[in-house]
Amino acid sequence: MNYSVKQRIGAVKKILPSEDILVFEFESAAGKKFAVIYADGIVDKNQIGELVIKPLHHAASDITADGVKKLLASPDVKDGKDLKDAVKQISDGNAVLYTDGEKDFFVIGVKAPPGRAVAEPPTQVTVKGPREGFTEDIKVNLGLVRKRVKSDKLKIKTLTAGKQSQTAVAICYIEGVCPEGLPEKIEKQINANEIDIIPDSSYVAAFVSERPHSLFKRNATCEKPDIFCAKMCEGRVGIIADGSPIALTVPYMLVEDFQTAEDYYAVSYRSTILRILRLAAVLIGILLPALYVCAQLFKIQLIPAQLLFKIASSVAGIPLSPSVEIFLTLFVLEVLNEASIRMPKYVGLALSVVGALVLGDTAVKAGIISTPAVIIIAFSAICLYTVPDLVETSTTLRLLFLIIAGSIGTYGVILAIAFLLCYLVTEQDYGVPLLAPYAPLIGRDMRDSLLKSNAYALAKRPKVFKTKNRVRLKTKK
Repeated sequence: MNYSVKQRIGAVKKILPSEDILVFEFESAAGKKFAVIYADGIVDKNQIGELVIKPLHHAASDITADGVKKLLASPDVKDGKDLKDAVKQISDGNAVLYTDGEKDFFVIGVKAPPGRAVAEPPTQVTVKGPREGFTEDIKVNLGLVRKRVKSDKLKIKTLTAGKQSQTAVAICYIEGVCPEGLPEKIEKQINANEIDIIPDSSYVAAFVSERPHSLFKRNATCEKPDIFCAKMCEGRVGIIADGSPIALTVPYMLVEDFQTAEDYYAVSYRSTILRILRLAAVLIGILLPALYVCAQLFKIQLIPAQLLFKIASSVAGIPLSPSVEIFLTLFVLEVLNEASIRMPKYVGLALSVVGALVLGDTAVKAGIISTPAVIIIAFSAICLYTVPDLVETSTTLRLLFLIIAGSIGTYGVILAIAFLLCYLVTEQDYGVPLLAPYAPLIGRDMRDSLLKSNAYALAKRPKVFKTKNRVRLKTKK
């Protein structure tokens, strides 16, 4: 078979005819022909020139494939398999080197895809503690993990997901700490689904969940490598998808969303107070509109007398019923929220001012909605955003409770709360209950739940993960 450079270039260009697939042909000093094929924009051309072309160009004698490999100055060189492999490597951002007359070819790792630098993530800001956040480059993200976990027990297995995107997905865990068989289960879950493209880790989150249609999410998300590594050291499995700055950890417990990275860099009693405050804020945000409607329509005795007189004077003359009024106010708030996010930055700021000051104030003065309705909905929205990771679920629950309160009343709200608690108690993923360590009750694990104990009290890893190596702190005294 003829393995000429021209023939190999033609075969590749037949499959990849795009103009950004570039070919550079050159000869060595001895007249040996070579060709480097790569995708423009996602490779480092300087590395190709310095590590590949320059040493081969100065070769004074006729060299074989083995000699070519020895002359290459790149540390990331591997043997190519076939034409299909060559096309895949070029599309992935590597360069392929062909030698005239030689069957063997080489893949040189010179990836340099466009991306942003490591910076503090916008959704997990901390006053104390590390400020590094994940980026969209999986190699950078894995480097941030390796930077913090230097143990040989750190295991990383890379999969390829997405028929068209060929997205790299890394499964990370600490051997001996992670429950046996859990990484294999997650790998099986990912491989069991075929999809064209994986643009973000949220697609992977749907695949690894044992109950993807649950009302509550089944994976914890984080943008900070320190949180990611700390959770792996508790016994969880971490998942990083190329192209996404958001990593996943499995299994997930609901109490995780009430914890922040800063809790572990502050004194324990302060962290406990803040966690309880977040829980109270979420409960208020979900139930306050529904309880207000219940009080006005069915149980007015729930409102203290002096406050009742204030509310009565404010709602006098309002043409809408309490439930419709709250629904309208909530609808306006959600529209303003969505518009302010989607609009350009400076227009969104002006829109917020118009919506908050002009529209809200005018609606109250016109007698369409009352002042208490605006206060309740605004305070409810602020409360929900104390726990950003639960906003999607919380807003849905707020709407459901509001519908029940307007149609059934107080008893309906109580029954809905009971049903929600029963639902949460029965939910679990990979053998870990969603409400752990409270249902079932695990006394030792409660030391780092809504309560936060000091490091000495957390000497053992959470019992709920069923890890063999439970000791994470030994004192040498």
